[in-house]
Amino acid sequence: MVQHAQYERLAFIEMLALWQGYVRNSDVVRQFGLSRQQVYKDIGTYQALHPDILHKFRDGSYQRDPASSLHYYDGSLDIFLHWLLTESFYISNHLQTNQAYSLALPARSASPQIIAILTQAIREQLSVEVGYVSLSNPETDGRIFSPHTFVKAGGRWHVRGYCEKSQDYRDLVLSRFRGEAVIEGTSAHTSMKDAAWNTFITIILAPDQRLTPAQQEVLINDYQMTNGKLELTVRAALADYLLKEMQVNTKYLDGKPEAQQLVLVNRDDIKQWLFNS
Repeated sequence: MVQHAQYERLAFIEMLALWQGYVRNSDVVRQFGLSRQQVYKDIGTYQALHPDILHKFRDGSYQRDPASSLHYYDGSLDIFLHWLLTESFYISNHLQTNQAYSLALPARSASPQIIAILTQAIREQLSVEVGYVSLSNPETDGRIFSPHTFVKAGGRWHVRGYCEKSQDYRDLVLSRFRGEAVIEGTSAHTSMKDAAWNTFITIILAPDQRLTPAQQEVLINDYQMTNGKLELTVRAALADYLLKEMQVNTKYLDGKPEAQQLVLVNRDDIKQWLFNS
């Protein structure tokens, strides 16, 4: 029977094999601070319990059979991307208690092969050729894309990078890639050249002045505002996402002030960084 500590390590092995495209002994050693001998035992245990899933290659890495099932890891892309962000790994627990409850949003689908190639491209500063769809263009459209960062915003993950079609840096939603991704070669379009990514701006929010003073005081206390204002520093590329998360409409005020609650005070100062401004 697999004990909890080893169960967690086997889940980590499955996670990397699925979303990174491979797993190495050194990945597990570094994550859990184990000896190589212990990691060899873990992989040996996995292969004994689940034959013909992990295959060892000449470079020492293990890759999984794409048609195989997962036994320890639930397949969550969110957990993998959280690990990339924090290097912290956890096994998701869907159990709820009577003290607290977390609302689970439906997961968006994504291709493990494409995520693995995007991860490699970010790590090695490469460009990729991949198909992509959008609501404005639902037919698959081939693109050359140079990714530099996975970003979670607005409740979903996207990848930011340089798009040859747009001739600019763009955010592409992970669930909207199609087909298979292919490495094109080294890219000159790095994150350092992404002006919106490297520019930090201050967003100033305040209670809607149509609210009563007592209602405004509720919001001031909610957000611990200073002098009735909330100042948030954010990458310019992510300003729109932050405003949407705060339910702030920059185009118009809702008919009922209780619906929007907060307003953007310094729109003119930051409008060049807002979508469709």
